[in-house]
Amino acid sequence: MQVFKSLLRAPKPFGRFAARAFGSGGHNPQTLATETDSNDATKVFIESVGSTMSGISHVNYIEEYEPTLSEEEKAKRKRFLVYRSNPVDPNDNPRYVSYYIDLNTVGPMYLDILLKIKDEYDSTLSLRRSCREGICGSCAMNCNGLHTLACIRPYDRDVTKPAMITPLGHMFVLKDLVVDMTQFYMQYKSIEPYLKRKTPKAPGQKEYYQSQEDRKKLDLLYECVLCACCSTSCPSYWWHPDRYLGPAVLMQAYRWIVDSRDEYREERLEKVAEDIKLFDCQNIGMCSVTCPKGLDPRAALQNLMELVREHNEKKILDEVI
Repeated sequence: MQVFKSLLRAPKPFGRFAARAFGSGGHNPQTLATETDSNDATKVFIESVGSTMSGISHVNYIEEYEPTLSEEEKAKRKRFLVYRSNPVDPNDNPRYVSYYIDLNTVGPMYLDILLKIKDEYDSTLSLRRSCREGICGSCAMNCNGLHTLACIRPYDRDVTKPAMITPLGHMFVLKDLVVDMTQFYMQYKSIEPYLKRKTPKAPGQKEYYQSQEDRKKLDLLYECVLCACCSTSCPSYWWHPDRYLGPAVLMQAYRWIVDSRDEYREERLEKVAEDIKLFDCQNIGMCSVTCPKGLDPRAALQNLMELVREHNEKKILDEVI
């Protein structure tokens, strides 16, 4: 019974709102702000819930990959419920496929389970993965209720408890566990995540030096692997993915703003303060709870907000003077 309760709390990457937010179905992300402004929030909510509920019978449907397994065989293995969906196939419906895996033949991480399924059970399963060391951020997904990196997230070895694997929540699903990251990367590009200088290098100068104190300011910021686990766990990002930049991108914006070698601090602060890019943050903190790298995006965003406030106060004082 606990399994079916969990299914009802599964993420909703297939709702109409998620599709519209990421420009699918012919909607342009650039025009989404006028299309779904705050005055239309109730309408969007109703549409989102309605389209999600219409598919709930399929989403909560479990398909057994090996229906001939005996109860005795199942008791010796762990059950993994993997979300499967192929939106381009009109005959395909979102569902969970149940795989029973012998834990004595596989490694300890969720990615080990998925690779075993793909290599030995079902080659049609689609997922992203690369480094297997928590460095590339490719295998971000929801593992038993937590957005994380499958390659460094161990599963519970208790065979009496089934585990669920689903895509990152509130993202448009391309296929199975693969989501569309286009909007996320566009937002990252918008903050210009590279060193910008106004002062040209002196003759013979090769590097920009900084003190050890300034270098320490970048710790717990530069380690971000852009997996999007934090952003896709953020309620504010669920509602305004087109206008709010989300914790991952904002933390990287803060990383460049506090870098002593960068000379566009004021311009960066001006840009990040536009619209609700930053201040839609409600300080909920799910971003820090779910970060698989142990970073603290919530603290970074609070520091960034304070810098923006100080910048705005300084502007007002300068105008008065």
